Amino acid sequence: MEMTTALWSFALVVGLLTLTPGLDTALVLRTSALGGRRQAWGVVLGIQTGTLVWGSLTSAGVTALLTASQLAYEALRWGGAAYLVWMGVGMLRGRSGQPVAEEGPAHGGFVQGWRRGALTNLLNPKVGVFYVAVLPQFIPAGAPHLAAGVALTCVHVVEGLLWSTVLVGFAQAVRGWLRRPAARRLMDRVTGIVVVGFGLKLALSD
Repeated sequence: MEMTTALWSFALVVGLLTLTPGLDTALVLRTSALGGRRQAWGVVLGIQTGTLVWGSLTSAGVTALLTASQLAYEALRWGGAAYLVWMGVGMLRGRSGQPVAEEGPAHGGFVQGWRRGALTNLLNPKVGVFYVAVLPQFIPAGAPHLAAGVALTCVHVVEGLLWSTVLVGFAQAVRGWLRRPAARRLMDRVTGIVVVGFGLKLALSD
């Protein structure tokens, strides 16, 4: 498999994965509607930072430990599940639903969003296992493993950024309606249930 063919093939696989509604989509939409543009892009870039880290570690062979060590996988799995449940319960109780003004300090918006997005991604061992299982199949024989793996991961990151741009634009377009108290409570509850559901699924999965 040549590198160009590998890039296009991998782009198709992760493109379908990116478009599938899930935890990342829920977080980006909610933050865009209720937390402001800076915080939303913080979440987006945090998620993509996690993706780049997972892809780079896989290319370097580090994430193979997740499949080789049950203890390492379980520790990361339970840590991620606890974080997701804690975050989701906070949304359901309204603790994390306070909007951040666009003109507010960057630390309260972008940095907070980046931390949330990065932790959500990095504490999910299934992302690491996905990369361990899928990424090596697209690295051409004879290609530098680390460089080729990082290049493929960058394709995933670019697709994630493009799709997130669509999500942020959509949420901003209907932001006025979504920031109404009733709509805001509904979105917090829906997103909180989704996040808690992912946390419980991660905890109960084998």
